[in-house]
Amino acid sequence: MEALRNCSSRARITSASFTNEYHWGDFKGDEDVWIANYFDAFVYYASWGTRTLKLRLPSDLLDAATAKAYCCESSACVKAEPDKVILTFEYMDEDGGSWGDCEDCEICTNAMSSLISVRTELARGDLRLLYLGWLLCVQFDEIDDDMVEPPVPPGLGQLSSSLQNLAEFLHIDFDLLHVAAETSPVLVDTGIDQKILHAWIGELPSTEKDNILTELMLKGNHAPIAVLLQRFLKTQTAQASPLHNERTVGQLRQAAELYAAERRRIEIAKQAKEKARQEREAAIARQKHIHSLIGSETKLWTEINALVEAKNAKSYDRALQLILDLQELAIHSTSIESIHFAQRVKMLYQTQARKAAFIERLRKAGLQE
Repeated sequence: MEALRNCSSRARITSASFTNEYHWGDFKGDEDVWIANYFDAFVYYASWGTRTLKLRLPSDLLDAATAKAYCCESSACVKAEPDKVILTFEYMDEDGGSWGDCEDCEICTNAMSSLISVRTELARGDLRLLYLGWLLCVQFDEIDDDMVEPPVPPGLGQLSSSLQNLAEFLHIDFDLLHVAAETSPVLVDTGIDQKILHAWIGELPSTEKDNILTELMLKGNHAPIAVLLQRFLKTQTAQASPLHNERTVGQLRQAAELYAAERRRIEIAKQAKEKARQEREAAIARQKHIHSLIGSETKLWTEINALVEAKNAKSYDRALQLILDLQELAIHSTSIESIHFAQRVKMLYQTQARKAAFIERLRKAGLQE
C-alpha cells in the first residue's frame, strides 16, 4: 500500500485495490509491474478511446500455450512467467475516441466489478474470454485473412453478463461475434452436484487436502482451491470441449459483412413499417379530431380572434393551428363551407394587417388572401 501511495496522493487504496480517476494527466504507475507483484486484475479506460484489461492467473489454472493460441497480437497478448500467466486485452480507438463519452458509460462507471468475473470463468476452464481476445485482434486487422481460427469454445452465443460487459467494454464488433458464434457448441449447464463433488474430494489423497487447507488458513491462498475445482470440472463428461473448425479469418470477415448488411436491411424495413404504422395512426387520430370540430366553427373563429389579439408568439401559433384545423374541416365539407373559410381568412388579413408576425405565419402556411 505504501508503494502504491507513492504513485498517487489522491487514489483510493485498500489492501486489495487501487482506484483513481484522472481529470488532468494520466496514470503514473507501471501496470505491468503492479499486475505481476500486487494484483489479479487491472482495468484502464480513457476518454480519448483507450480501454485496457489485464488479468493474472496462476500457471496451474491457465496453460500459457493455450492462451497464446488465442491471444497472440497487440490487442490481445500473453506474458508467461514460471508461476503465472498475464493476459492483456486492449482497445484503442483509431479516431481518438470522443471526450466525455466514458462519463456516461455504465460499463466504465463500475468497470472492475462488471468485468472481474471473467477471470473466475477462465479459471474454471471457460475459454470464451480468450476467443473474444482473438476476435479483437481480427477486428483490428492484426491477423492475416488466410489464418485459420483457433478452437471455438462452447457457449460463444450464450455469453455471461461479465463476458457481455467485456465485449462492450472492448467494443468487439457485434456482427463478427455473431458469425463466429454460429459454430460454437451450446454450453451445457455445468452445475455442480454436491454429492458427486463430495465423493470426488473423498478420493483425494489426505496429504494433498491437508496442504490445501494449510495454504488457505495461513496465507489466504485460494488458488489451490480453484485448481482443484478446475480438475473436478474436467472430470465431468457434460463439459463440452472447444470445436476445431476450418474457417479462415477472411471467411469470418466476409460472413460478418454479409450478416451486417442483412441486419441493416431488416432494421431499415422494420423502421419503415413502424413509421407507416405511426403515420396511419396519426392520420386516424387527425381525422377523428377534425370530425370533432363539426358544429364548433363559430366558437373557434371567436377563439382565433381572441388569440390574435393577445399579440404573442404562443397565441399566434395556437391561432394558426386552429385555422389549419378549420381549413381541413372546410375541405371535407360542402363548397359553401370552403367559401366561408376563404372569406374568414381574407377578413383576418384585413383586420390584423398590422400584426406582421401573425400575417407572416398565415403566408408561410399557404393561406392566401
